[in-house]
Amino acid sequence: MFKQILLPTDGSELSLKAIRLGVNLAKACGASVIALHAVPPVQTIAYVAELMASVEFDYAREATRFAERYLDDARAIAAQAGVPFDRVLRFGEQPYQAILETATERQCDLIVMAAHSWEGLARLLMGSETHKVVIKAAVPVLVCH
Repeated sequence: MFKQILLPTDGSELSLKAIRLGVNLAKACGASVIALHAVPPVQTIAYVAELMASVEFDYAREATRFAERYLDDARAIAAQAGVPFDRVLRFGEQPYQAILETATERQCDLIVMAAHSWEGLARLLMGSETHKVVIKAAVPVLVCH
């Protein structure tokens, strides 16, 4: 049924739950999985560009450290299940864009991801990356709550 399943992760427990679900589904289908972590851009304001240059470097270094841990967690889950695994780390894009582009580039036929339960002002200000993926994806999206 599915051959290549994309598993976006932000490192949260809910995201790990979605990875486990995606890996189990991949095992049942004989599919492989690709874990993805997208590091969004540092938001900069033109008049503080020089100050932001050092912040951006620190941000990239720390974001990479966290991303490696998140992707290693996904690799361990896939290895334990005996599911073929690959990983992608993308910088400078909004997470939903990175998810959609990776799904297309890597010819994924399913995306399994978590939906966080932000409500009220947080949802209004942050938006929902999952919602954006569901609306714009060219392949099915399985949402884990």
